[in-house]
Amino acid sequence: MKNRFLSVFLILMIVALAGCAAPAAPAAAPAPAADSEAAAPAAEATAAPAEEGCAETTPVNLQLQWVTQSQFAGYYAAVDQGFYAEQCLDVTILEGAVDIVPQQVVASGQAEFGLAWVPKVLASRSEGADLVNIGQVFQRSGTLEVSWADNPVATVADMRGKKIGTWGFGNEHELFAAMRAEGIDPNNPDDVTVVQQSFDMLALLNKELDAAEAMTYNEYAQVLEAINPETGELYTPEDLTVINFNDVGTAMLQDHVFVRESWLAEADHEDVAVRFLAASFKGWQWCRDEIDACVQVVLDNGPTLGQSHMTWQLNEINKLIWPSPAGIGVMDQALWDQTVAVSVESGVIPEAPSDGAFRSDLAQAALEMLDGDTTGADYQPITVELVEGGE
Repeated sequence: MKNRFLSVFLILMIVALAGCAAPAAPAAAPAPAADSEAAAPAAEATAAPAEEGCAETTPVNLQLQWVTQSQFAGYYAAVDQGFYAEQCLDVTILEGAVDIVPQQVVASGQAEFGLAWVPKVLASRSEGADLVNIGQVFQRSGTLEVSWADNPVATVADMRGKKIGTWGFGNEHELFAAMRAEGIDPNNPDDVTVVQQSFDMLALLNKELDAAEAMTYNEYAQVLEAINPETGELYTPEDLTVINFNDVGTAMLQDHVFVRESWLAEADHEDVAVRFLAASFKGWQWCRDEIDACVQVVLDNGPTLGQSHMTWQLNEINKLIWPSPAGIGVMDQALWDQTVAVSVESGVIPEAPSDGAFRSDLAQAALEMLDGDTTGADYQPITVELVEGGE
């Protein structure tokens, strides 16, 4: 069992990078400098629905943050179900890797569309890349701090004097901001011992940490996919204590669609962007309403882990998207302001970005092209039964 346990977690170490930032080497092509002023959002953006039987299709690339998994299910579904084709788009999905930075790929023109966490794009924008958020798909953060119920770190204040894990590399900002709000200096070992954990949950499982960082859709499940040696059964949520940064008030917005402002300003590209968003949002609607079929699409595209983990992940991803009170992809101004405030306070960016850092008019135009529920007001998650190793 021990060898099986270790082999499973070697696989999980690879997949764990998906929801968090690994130390990234620069992409081959450098990012071009941005114009000194951000392009002002258009007053209105519209796109005509694609005619049946496209006279021609527009090829575009979408750069993911990581490898194929349910975190990106809506985009794979939009390809598989023909939603992009309906919009006369030929979309190529580019997988990510440790040495691929989506912001650099898009800024250098190797992809028209990219996915990343908001603070990462804000940082690239502050360094001169002309990137703009056009679709805020995730409406809330998926970041947790997880401890054991028999040795709980139940609140941020409880972290004082404890060993607290984080991946670092830009993933620590929600945690550190929460600590500072409680008067705990993350850089002062007299206050707290911050440990840079591996991209897995082994240190928590081995009781080397009092609490470890996890994403709801990935590392948290890794613990629940492990065998409790005291019972011989899988760990359960009752074995764990969780701090959710959405409840703490330092959550930062994560996965969103971004493009280059200079690309968007070219003829017909706003129309392309609206059609891309409409098809992508339709993919996420489908993955909300047809979760089993959507997981199979992900599995058909070859993720590293198996069906139970991918089903758990999609269920958790849906919770981050739905409900979207103003419609999927439309920015929540309060959460944007919170993300910016934490980014400035944590030194991610030197100052708040210009007003052009995001725009919701394209997402709103895309929503007008869709049928069905675009807010998920009545969305209810399913119950997922995990199996050992996520198989």
